[in-house]
Amino acid sequence: MTSLAHDTAPTSGAVTTHIRAQLPDLTPSGRRIAEAVLDNPHGIVHLTVTDLADHTNTSVATVVRFCQDIGLRGFQDLKIRLASEPAPPTHGIYDDVAGDDAPPVVLNKVIHSTARAITEAASTLDSDAFTRAVERLSTARRVLFAAVGTSSPLAQDAAYRFRTIGMHTEAPTDTHVQHVTASLLDADDVCLTISHTGQTQETLATTTAAKNAGASVIAITSFYRSPLTKLAELALVAGSRETNFRIEATTSRLLHTTVLDALHVAYTLTNPERAAHVQQRSADIITEHRI
Repeated sequence: MTSLAHDTAPTSGAVTTHIRAQLPDLTPSGRRIAEAVLDNPHGIVHLTVTDLADHTNTSVATVVRFCQDIGLRGFQDLKIRLASEPAPPTHGIYDDVAGDDAPPVVLNKVIHSTARAITEAASTLDSDAFTRAVERLSTARRVLFAAVGTSSPLAQDAAYRFRTIGMHTEAPTDTHVQHVTASLLDADDVCLTISHTGQTQETLATTTAAKNAGASVIAITSFYRSPLTKLAELALVAGSRETNFRIEATTSRLLHTTVLDALHVAYTLTNPERAAHVQQRSADIITEHRI
């Protein structure tokens, strides 16, 4: 059974992050409402349900249905949760980078927006799914890390780091090799797929092959509902608000790296003696390559 965070209501103080992670799966009218909420969350608190419906060219029923679709009881519940979120600073440090920003301003905005995104990730991640992912990884015979494009470096790095603590990992860079490798997995194995959108064809083909072969599928992605989360046994959703002038999902890559790092640490703790032994052997080899 797929474990997705959207099956439950957002945690207190995290409704905007929860909404952002569901944007791709919303209807056109639902997306208009969501974008209006995200554009001015604290302004929504002072509107009536009719005001928001008029503002988004929808209906009262559509606004209420949107609230229910994201796990809330209704519009009043949305307003209460929005009111509980901290107001953004007035000095604009979380604003998108503007074309006329000086380099120090850009540096400041990027650092602070990234730090905020990492903090907010805790509200979209399902702790139960994370625990189960660690348990499944700890019993896996081997783990295939699957990813393409800008997610590929994350898969390569994670496969290497897990290998240094005793996990049998594979992370082919070629998509055809990934696909073939996935088809050769079995019920003792895990396919850990990393994808920002969860919609990349090559990634989905590899993941489908792994699932059809009987392997468990763990997904690290940015959105609650996508073709990938439908395939996954466990979905670890760490979404973020992307800023202008940045390559696709730069902040999301940092969030996914953070999740992978947490999995690495948690996996290590499942068998610290084995991890320490293998890690020491890896460290000894690395030392030989340094001056």
